[in-house]
Amino acid sequence: MRLALYQPDIPQNLGAALRLCACFGVGLDVIEPCGFPLTDASMKRTALDYGDKVQLARHASLAAFRAAPERESGRLVLVETDGAVSFQDFAFSTGDTLVLGRESAGSPGELYEAAQASVRVPMVRGLRSLNVVVAGAVVLTEAMRQTGAWEKF
Repeated sequence: MRLALYQPDIPQNLGAALRLCACFGVGLDVIEPCGFPLTDASMKRTALDYGDKVQLARHASLAAFRAAPERESGRLVLVETDGAVSFQDFAFSTGDTLVLGRESAGSPGELYEAAQASVRVPMVRGLRSLNVVVAGAVVLTEAMRQTGAWEKF
């Protein structure tokens, strides 16, 4: 199981995703370019003391991400406000990568085309969206429950 951020705009969200993935033992993919300078120094500041505890892979583009060895098995599951199915009704697999779109613009058509599935987190009508990492955490916990990943802790 992996989590991927597509062109993140907000460094604090990257930091939250790094901590989430470190604490849950899940790999994190960052699909660049980011909306902020992603230098070693900024990464260290964003990750706090969790940076060395997460399996992080940076990709220069969506094409590079899709060509990475981690993509050889498993599906790309897009987490979006207009996902095709509620995350509770989706059958997750251990090789899945949950992909989160940009905070400012959501997911472009190329992400929808690349994904094998899309899921949503049901919300109260009239509200726009959750924080992207919060939505990822909600879906990730269910995916880990379904695949037995919690049993390794």
